[in-house]
Amino acid sequence: MLLSLVVHTYSLRYWLPATIMLGTAPAYLLSWGAWRLLSTVLPTRVYHKLDDRLYCIYQSMVLFFFENYTGVEVVIYGDIPKNKENVIYLSNHQCTADWIIADMLAIRQSALGHVRYVLKDGLKWLPLYGWYFSQHGGTYVKRSAKFNEKAMKKKLLTQTQCGAPMYLVIFPEGTRYNPELKNVIADSQAFASKEGLAILRHTLTPRMKASHIALETMRGHLDAVYDITVAYEGTLKTAGQRKPAPSMPEFLCKECPRVHIHFDRVDIKEIPPEPVFFRRWLHERFEIKDRLLTDFYESEDADKICKFPGEGKPSPLNLSKTLPSVVILGGLTLPLLLTENGRKLYVRTWVYGTLLGWLWVNVFP
Repeated sequence: MLLSLVVHTYSLRYWLPATIMLGTAPAYLLSWGAWRLLSTVLPTRVYHKLDDRLYCIYQSMVLFFFENYTGVEVVIYGDIPKNKENVIYLSNHQCTADWIIADMLAIRQSALGHVRYVLKDGLKWLPLYGWYFSQHGGTYVKRSAKFNEKAMKKKLLTQTQCGAPMYLVIFPEGTRYNPELKNVIADSQAFASKEGLAILRHTLTPRMKASHIALETMRGHLDAVYDITVAYEGTLKTAGQRKPAPSMPEFLCKECPRVHIHFDRVDIKEIPPEPVFFRRWLHERFEIKDRLLTDFYESEDADKICKFPGEGKPSPLNLSKTLPSVVILGGLTLPLLLTENGRKLYVRTWVYGTLLGWLWVNVFP
């Protein structure tokens, strides 16, 4: 009985925030839908400005749970620019929580509403979220020969031509690095060897296509590339072996005490446009990531293990940036749940929003 109580209490640490985050989605969608209708007679730039603001409200609520609620300490190596910029965010990819790390950096630059993602195609089927990410400027891509270069360029041009601020998140590895998936790592290393590239041990070999298309399509709109390396504390076994990074549920269950983020800004003018040189540049950036992660996981100095080289500064997130969003979205959701007609509208929003969303992402990829 005691064990059952412990397990139940542990699961609540995840289910409580997950229920609130998912539960407020219909109210958020209805608010966005009302604004979308009102903005049809307004310039596109005006629509995007408030859409970014609405997105910021929802994602701030998400960060309340992933950062304030969990109590995770965010340690940043490098200086984040104080002013907002139009950027591509390139990071290593280990787990579903990586998407939240991008939000953690963006909110510290007051750019949370401008975050847009390059996502694998299967995620467009997520109820409500899949199509909303698309309309907010995200783009879905397929791998290898099925990659639709024309659709990605069109989506990015639509955003830049209307002057939408850009904080485009890309994970060039294409899939998550998991130290337990030896075959995936071996295939990645074999590909690098075949192409004459350096073998990476703590990341997968980056694929250049999406990053290069994004960079060249928006080059005149961009200020920089943010080269991000992320490591999760608590992912090193006592025997010195690396463990898988925490999933979103594990993160919400407070299994990660500290996140280390290495930040490096690369001016857009320093990045070569030619595909062959860009490929080499991108791989060299991942060689740097690999060395950083090697130091993090394999340093022989007990004082440097589970740390990146250099000075890391804790960066707490003030509740004033997240708690108001929880109150706002909670205030919009509760009236829907307290009346019979409200509950019907709530359910219909989930159902019809999902169906229309699936139609949206297939007609307007």
